[in-house]
Amino acid sequence: MRPSVYLDYNATQPIRPAVRDAMIEILAGPTNASSIHGFGQRARTRVEQARASVAALIGARPTEILFTSGATEANATALNGTSLKRIVVSAIEHPSVRTATNALVVPVDGNGLIDLDNLDHRLAEIGEPALVSIMLANNETGAIQPVAEAARIVHAHGGLLHSDAAQAPGRIAADVAALGVDLLTLSAHKMGGPQGAGALYIRDGLNLTPLLRGGGQEKRRRGGTENVAAIVGFGVAAELAADSPDLTRLRDAMEARLVGIAPDITIHGALAPRIGNTSCFGVPGLLAETALIALDLAGVAVSSGAACSSGAVEPSPVLLAMGVSQAAAREAIRVSLGWATTPDEVDHLVESWTIVYRRTKAVLSKRELSI
Repeated sequence: MRPSVYLDYNATQPIRPAVRDAMIEILAGPTNASSIHGFGQRARTRVEQARASVAALIGARPTEILFTSGATEANATALNGTSLKRIVVSAIEHPSVRTATNALVVPVDGNGLIDLDNLDHRLAEIGEPALVSIMLANNETGAIQPVAEAARIVHAHGGLLHSDAAQAPGRIAADVAALGVDLLTLSAHKMGGPQGAGALYIRDGLNLTPLLRGGGQEKRRRGGTENVAAIVGFGVAAELAADSPDLTRLRDAMEARLVGIAPDITIHGALAPRIGNTSCFGVPGLLAETALIALDLAGVAVSSGAACSSGAVEPSPVLLAMGVSQAAAREAIRVSLGWATTPDEVDHLVESWTIVYRRTKAVLSKRELSI
């Protein structure tokens, strides 16, 4: 059985042991946090403790945290819950934001950073307050967006700013006051928590129309019985995120080795400020699909910069928005490190990728000679 090296943390992080243990404890008993008996009261206490932990992670008040089923629901709540009719998003948003109905798209530069002058111009053209959504850190390239600067522009035009910060915790600070955001999305499984739990920060005084109607849960902001075990796990993950290792040096050393091996490599977004765990790169002639299969056979799990839909691999909209050619976008793979990553695992990735790269170059050279 081949070894298993997991380097796809931006897709989902392995659940942290302390998170798992806390969830198992909760799952041992009945946990409806709306019940008034002792079991329900204990469940409510654990939910509110988790709410406080998630709030502390981003410098918010517990009352400003709305628990959801994940980042997609949190994004949908933000995009559909305000009274603002116009929505503006950046070109490198997650599909749950990018596909918002009738959203105006603001371009990014070659490093994947939003064009703030264009944003200012677009908002002036609209001539009315708009909801603007700009992610804090891109899931494919790791590029950190100038959210605080964007917030000042948006507020100058009377609008609201939402930021999808799913990739930020444990990597960069995501303090809501420093960022100046009105709404901010978090995801538990992107920080070592469970899948099926997310949160939306809603600035005090801002009222949103509920996306899910039902009972009075979450202060009537979201109907449905709380997923207490997942929420508790989310809280523990939020507490642990502050102690996550800085992986910038390990990532940079990996990229330096790759450049030394493959002078024709392109590291997408390398000139932008990036979260320290993420690298998106490719070389001419080596399709991402081919590289992913070969690396998986070598026991290394990474991901592609391409999107797979109905069995067809399409070039990444993020990379295309950055001006990357369709051919180069199909060659991009993403390596994302995390809390359990070791230098030995990165060594195994580099060694395995080198074999694939040299084999590909040899094949391409033979083809050129035969022409």
